[in-house]
Amino acid sequence: MRNCILLAFLMLLSHFHGISQRNVRDSAIATPWIGLQYGLNAPGGDLKERFGPINHLGMMAGYKTARNWVYGLDGNFMFGNKVRIPGMFDHLTDSYGNITDVNGDVAVVVVNMRGFNVNTMVGKVFPVFSPNKNSGIYVHGGVGYVQYKARVETQEQVIPTLELKYRKGYDRYTTGVNFHQFIGYAFMANQGFINFYGGFYIQEGLTYNRRDIFFDQPDVPVSKAQRLDLQYGFKVGWFVPVYKRKPKDYYFD
Repeated sequence: MRNCILLAFLMLLSHFHGISQRNVRDSAIATPWIGLQYGLNAPGGDLKERFGPINHLGMMAGYKTARNWVYGLDGNFMFGNKVRIPGMFDHLTDSYGNITDVNGDVAVVVVNMRGFNVNTMVGKVFPVFSPNKNSGIYVHGGVGYVQYKARVETQEQVIPTLELKYRKGYDRYTTGVNFHQFIGYAFMANQGFINFYGGFYIQEGLTYNRRDIFFDQPDVPVSKAQRLDLQYGFKVGWFVPVYKRKPKDYYFD
């Protein structure tokens, strides 16, 4: 995901060369949008049984028409450090509640939430409470793919029961179809690069467990029923509208 964000910045820089901003005060303008975004979400539905707050860090690329319709794609890296899966490693601890590594030393095991989503999006900007016809109430929705898991890390230590393929028995790897909706405000400057959006975001994942066994619950069949994984919170983004350079005017006496 870091490579994707770096690529986004390189794309932005390549567009800055040879681009001149135009005044958008008087008319709605068709233009590509390229941007970066961040969101902080609370889990809901089945997801709240596994994780706490979840961060989204991603990028979007789209096109706003002269009628203020917006079409695009976005992708988000999802991460969090609050995992709510009680007793995950109880069967690996000694009488003191410690997990030991291959050398018999007390081990440090870190578990975080990791995942991503990719989505198509269709939306519209309604130019109300705005300085121009390209800014205003912004709504969009879409459908895509979501994937997440509990990432188990053993740092520099070696714990045979938590290495390589054994981690798959604990990670709750889950994938499925993702729907999302957004309502907020988009601001497109008359001139300059102060262009942003922000508002309320909700995501509904219709997902399924993809593992056949959980090692911490070996006698409990893994449910293959559809899950409803909800996330809701706020999202903010910065974008760059990309214009063609205006032709120069020439005057002759």
